[in-house]
Amino acid sequence: MPVIIADIACPLSANESEVIARAKRLAGVSECRSARIYKTSLDARKRQDIHFVHSVYMELPSLEEEQALERRYKNVRFTSPGRLEPVIGTEKPQGRPCIAGFGPAGMFCALVLAEYGYKPVVFERGGDVDSRVKAVSSYWAGGALDKRSNVQFGEGGAGTFSDGKLTTRIKDPLCRYVLEQLVRFGAPEEILTKAKPHIGTDKLRGVVKALRERITELGGEIRFLSPVTDMKTNARKVTSVTSPQGETDCSALVLAVGHSARDTFELLAEKGVFMEPKPFSVGVRIEHKQQAVDESLYGEYAGNPLLPKGEYQLSAKDSTGRGVYTFCMCPGGYVVPAASEEGTVVTNGMSEFARDGENANAAIAVSVSKADYGDKPLDGMYFARELEQRAYELTGSYKAPATTVGGLMDKKGTLSGTVSASYAIGVEPAEMDKLFPAFIADALRFGINDFSRKMKCFGDRGAMLTGPETRTSSPVRVTRGEGLNSLTYDNLFPCGEGAGYAGGIVSAAVDGIRIALEIMKRQAPV
Repeated sequence: MPVIIADIACPLSANESEVIARAKRLAGVSECRSARIYKTSLDARKRQDIHFVHSVYMELPSLEEEQALERRYKNVRFTSPGRLEPVIGTEKPQGRPCIAGFGPAGMFCALVLAEYGYKPVVFERGGDVDSRVKAVSSYWAGGALDKRSNVQFGEGGAGTFSDGKLTTRIKDPLCRYVLEQLVRFGAPEEILTKAKPHIGTDKLRGVVKALRERITELGGEIRFLSPVTDMKTNARKVTSVTSPQGETDCSALVLAVGHSARDTFELLAEKGVFMEPKPFSVGVRIEHKQQAVDESLYGEYAGNPLLPKGEYQLSAKDSTGRGVYTFCMCPGGYVVPAASEEGTVVTNGMSEFARDGENANAAIAVSVSKADYGDKPLDGMYFARELEQRAYELTGSYKAPATTVGGLMDKKGTLSGTVSASYAIGVEPAEMDKLFPAFIADALRFGINDFSRKMKCFGDRGAMLTGPETRTSSPVRVTRGEGLNSLTYDNLFPCGEGAGYAGGIVSAAVDGIRIALEIMKRQAPV
């Protein structure tokens, strides 16, 4: 069982052989069968000493030597391989496993089921990735919003139009499996070693298409432009689902619909499915020059080609204990129109793999809970919708309400600043106090003031703010029990970010895999 040697600090210019040699020297290893860099992160806490910190994957000649190394060197641990070990059930299924949604959770659930002969049927309300890109590009150029296929809906989910971040806080060994599968389908191999890996929206689209082709090759079926509009139940079972293509018998229904499938949540409420309101966050996108971010983080090292584009993650709590934090930071990226309903404005962030845009952007999000919007399961969802509708009313179009940081502080709407908004459809000057309730606008001011003491660029009153950012996470939790199924129906499996059980591409994919393994344990292949 190979080991990982961690905390190998090296200069920015060190190559892989130099990193491995240092790891062997620090651990007192003379011989090894193989070695490679496992992960690399940047330590920029001290500007006078910016360097990389590596971990090295090493296979020694024998297990005994690896065990001895682990005992004597505190920074050594055995690897936890991310492999699947499914238990295959024997019960003959009535119908096929059905999956609602083809984002990361639905994709990986379908992939695992297909790999083991379960021939899943996927219902995706949006289009395939190519037609989806055309619909989104048309909308961003000033055309009509396609309610079926847009930034939120379609092949790959909302992550297809994002930075393609693959960072996660969960420590599941399946995270490694997800990364390896993404590389298998065309993602850059560097995602296996970077501490903060990303694919970029441009490369992610090809990965998504290749993954779909593998599922269909194995007998799975992807039905695009086919939302689940109804489901039939009998006792504690979902027996069939209805889509525009008709009725389909199902042995299990996986709800991997994403956080924006509001009509699906209303359908679940009609069917009596147990749900709860879930805390989430709303706010704005802030844009700085990427150079200003780099200078704030790296000081005199800014511009060094060996350094990655600067990115940050900041948080604070105001006097009431309300959290304000940066979210989904997109180096060298763009603020994009992300509405999925007519008469609304929604913002999001996106970067390509090269991250070579002039601006950096991130959400500044304020935590909200049922104390702010109500304690019914869908109250948070309606709260977010009201903000999106108010934004549309402020501009009278799909243009986004915007102001500078100085405008926010002075309660004015102004676009005269140091940064030009990248929002494709255009922006209109607006007071954020007219868009948000006072507690949110005040929290944004508090957060930016706090962040300005941590990063110089946040003190720039000319930085641009565009809003609203309302799709940070799901405002609903479709509650499930120990068997990962709904509390209401035994073969209904809430899954991924939309159901309230994930937060990002990797964690959603892992959750989809876990659901697939549970279905496989309960029933035989088709």
